[in-house]
Amino acid sequence: MNLLVVDDEPIVRELLCAALRHAGFTVDSAGTGQEALERAREVSPDLVLLDVMLPDLDGFEVIRRLREHRPASTPGAGHVPVVFLTARDATQDKIAGLGLGGDDYVTKPFDLEELIARIRAVLRRTSGDPTALLRVADLELDPDGVQTTRAGEAIRLSPTEFRLLHYLMANAGRTVSKGQILQRVWDYDFNGDTGIVDTYISYLRRKMDNGGPKLIHTVHGIGYVLRGPKT
Repeated sequence: MNLLVVDDEPIVRELLCAALRHAGFTVDSAGTGQEALERAREVSPDLVLLDVMLPDLDGFEVIRRLREHRPASTPGAGHVPVVFLTARDATQDKIAGLGLGGDDYVTKPFDLEELIARIRAVLRRTSGDPTALLRVADLELDPDGVQTTRAGEAIRLSPTEFRLLHYLMANAGRTVSKGQILQRVWDYDFNGDTGIVDTYISYLRRKMDNGGPKLIHTVHGIGYVLRGPKT
């Protein structure tokens, strides 16, 4: 796996590159937003570790341009995962980063082992076997057979409902923003109107939660998370 590390602090950048290479990754690096865009076009990284505070373009602008030049629908290109790395920890910054399609958000100071574990988790979610059977509590989804069951009972879903549930289950236990859902499930943004996400979440809940514990939970101000009932 090839990673692109983007940080304007040379010491931090070198530390990250060394640790990631030691963990078995191939690593490229950049110190500015513009350099990051150029390197991304050259090496097509499997994941970008992206600092928000850069001297030219901030990380949010970098990810916008990455998404423009490498959209999810581009044949063979895929959708490059992005993990934000920043000293900022305000909720609004996290919402902004996730809303632009970031896959995780790590604040400084950070533990290197935890950071590497989170990078591996993002890579598993975004490059894993798309035909693997997904299970959360008594809910099962079979991407290959396009079938969904709960407690052994079949759930009939529309194609969009199925894609939405698949995305939520692939990210089980992790909060995903409405912007991320629009980008990954619909591949376009409805001019920024996230109301369609709320509508389809309500459809899923009506079909899934008939007599069973609630699995899709609202995270106010951000989006949704699918998780099993607490024991």
